[in-house]
Amino acid sequence: MDDIIFRATIDQLAHEFLKEMNREFEMSMVGELNYFLGFQVKQRKDGIFISQEKYAKNLVKRFGLDSKKHTSTPMSSSAKLSIDAAGVDIDPTLYRSMIGSLLYLIASRPNIAFSVGVCARFQAASKESHLTAVKRIIRYVNGTSDYGIWYTKDSNECLAGYLDADWAGCIDDRKSTSGGCFILEITWFHG
Repeated sequence: MDDIIFRATIDQLAHEFLKEMNREFEMSMVGELNYFLGFQVKQRKDGIFISQEKYAKNLVKRFGLDSKKHTSTPMSSSAKLSIDAAGVDIDPTLYRSMIGSLLYLIASRPNIAFSVGVCARFQAASKESHLTAVKRIIRYVNGTSDYGIWYTKDSNECLAGYLDADWAGCIDDRKSTSGGCFILEITWFHG
């Protein structure tokens, strides 16, 4: 294992865990977590904010869209992507690279998951219309690169679920796309 993160609310438990781990593995403590595998971590008294701002900015620059106008949404609500058999073929390597980069960004940006998922369907036979849709997502990321996920410390035990579906949204085969996100908020108290 190359990297591991652990946290304890009681310092004594952290030191005991470190002692046990050092019996089996060579490891070092680097202190408070600020950056890990492309994720920026900002720890405050009221919670933790995780983002991939640096990664997002590099992604936009890598695909040459840093000087393009930002979009307010990752995908138009009226746009329906299809197989587009008559469309202009594009470089599938570039398209797959863009999709792969966006898929990694979803870890801290679930707001682009649906749009990226729709575009990922067309990796086998990418057309210019698909590339235009992916570039729109990247232009959206360019304007929202500082977005991330906030985990608040003051939460209660609560399971929240969010679901959405587009009924027969794929115009090629009339299949629906659905997705969900479940969050369990837990507050730990100790005496």
